[in-house]
Amino acid sequence: MTTAIETVRTIRAGAVADVLTGEVLTDHAIVLDGERIAAVEPWSPARHGGGEGVLDLSDHLVAPGLIDLHTHLVGELEHGSYSAFLSGSAARDALRGVRHARATLRAGFTTVRDVGSFRAFVDCDLRDAIDSGICDGPRMVCAGAYVTCSSGGGEITDLAVDIELPHAYRFGVADSVDEVRSAVRRIAHRGADVIKIIATGAVYATGTIPGAPEYTEAELRACVEEAALNGLYVAAHAHGEEGALRAIRAGVRTIEHGTLLGEAAMSAMLEHGTYYVPTTYLLQWVEEHGEREDYPAGVQEKTAAVGASARAAVRLAIEAGVRIAYGTDAIVFPHGRNAGQLAEFVEWGMTPMQALQSATSVAADCLGRAKDIGAIAPGRFADIVAVRGAHLERIERFCDVAAVLKGGTLVV
Repeated sequence: MTTAIETVRTIRAGAVADVLTGEVLTDHAIVLDGERIAAVEPWSPARHGGGEGVLDLSDHLVAPGLIDLHTHLVGELEHGSYSAFLSGSAARDALRGVRHARATLRAGFTTVRDVGSFRAFVDCDLRDAIDSGICDGPRMVCAGAYVTCSSGGGEITDLAVDIELPHAYRFGVADSVDEVRSAVRRIAHRGADVIKIIATGAVYATGTIPGAPEYTEAELRACVEEAALNGLYVAAHAHGEEGALRAIRAGVRTIEHGTLLGEAAMSAMLEHGTYYVPTTYLLQWVEEHGEREDYPAGVQEKTAAVGASARAAVRLAIEAGVRIAYGTDAIVFPHGRNAGQLAEFVEWGMTPMQALQSATSVAADCLGRAKDIGAIAPGRFADIVAVRGAHLERIERFCDVAAVLKGGTLVV
């Protein structure tokens, strides 16, 4: 691979993953026009081979930049505890976010949906810094803050009861239909791109029960309605089936995690067109590293309790034909390892192309940004990732990318 290229004008690809048709195109040229793709056509030495700016990836598979719909780039989850988020300043959280954003981009993820930070809107600040060129990172779609019930799955609950959390950590706390509407307005008006609501308990929120609903269907519907009035959609954290069913019926766009879902939830997602964003790679990581990283016993126990059902839920969703969009919950495991979940999807029933589509075209559709990202096609951003070997047989190769471009600029 040639790396001493200041401006990439043409990429020679040994193979191109056409995620829109499900085909792999051999020996093709990807012609760039600035930050966007101008043409994808068979390679011609006479037409494409001369001049400067040719990036030779003839021994590689070239795919669209990957998309992770469930990340938390800001701050760090230390020892499996949320209370560590209180031990530093907003500047520290943002600077850690800069490091995480760079690692994520260099791993081939050119777009992420950042579904909330405990200190409200630091994720939006990071998004704006990347967009203005202050630092490198993926394109970010940000939630800004969590809509959560008091003492619920979006709160920091592992502190003494006489310690009051600062306002920035409770920006979206809401305990009624009217309070939910108010919280959504506050978050939307501060620049969020998506509303994240915590519909059930969480694995990492001490004392909460992952399978227990934490909002009524009326409260969830108020969230969806108010978000729509502000041009936004809702992503619902939901482990248990009853909480997920309430959220699906209320009209959320995505169910996040869904570790305890069964056939009823799958049927409801199919009926309502809801996207499913399972986050399973983190379960394997906690099983292997939780004790070494000194995670609380309760967190490890809850992780173990949902592990088997989470994997079964993904298999069930694949068999049922539910739209699965790629998300990882990167922060539980180190940023930059986001591609580890692709191989799990293949193990549980997807083809390699379907797994890749979950992290490209399906994810782009879910975001409502298919005109710009999610495929190597004319008019879209030249967000591109390449792996060695001109074939799509071993999806795990995306854990070790050879080249990354974002908007036509060579990153790796």
